[in-house]
Amino acid sequence: MNSSPPKGAKCEVSFTVNGEPKTVAAHPMERLLDVLRNDLGLTGTKEGCGEGECGSCSVLLDGLLANSCLVPVAQASGATIVTIEGISSPDLLDPLQEAFLECGGAQCGICTPGMILASMHLLENKAQPTLADIKEGLGGNLCRCTGYMQIFEAVAQAARRRAMK
Repeated sequence: MNSSPPKGAKCEVSFTVNGEPKTVAAHPMERLLDVLRNDLGLTGTKEGCGEGECGSCSVLLDGLLANSCLVPVAQASGATIVTIEGISSPDLLDPLQEAFLECGGAQCGICTPGMILASMHLLENKAQPTLADIKEGLGGNLCRCTGYMQIFEAVAQAARRRAMK
């Protein structure tokens, strides 16, 4: 006897998003990006290409950088997810967000959430990255507005500030 749900049926998927437990009813192959945006109202995660090439939809999934447009929601069951909304409070920006603003690393805003999460992931793994490290760490994120130098400087500035704490 087959106990799996009928084809096309929704299932319950539970995970933690930005520190809060969540349960959604979704098709198992529905993209995590769509569940975050449409079901949970976390619209900071952007869709750029929908093919995992641009990084605009990046989230931290169990501490790893992931393109949410490529992750079936069923794969996120039991996971801990951090979106751009989860890195600061409405009253206080994360120092990395402040550096992006100060250095002009945020322009149109489509790539910015993914860039910031990729930068956070980089800084968590390499506290004092070189320019080469920063370029490699952000290699999966595309920006059409800044020319990248402002973004690289923002990451370097945030790293310097973290080191002073």
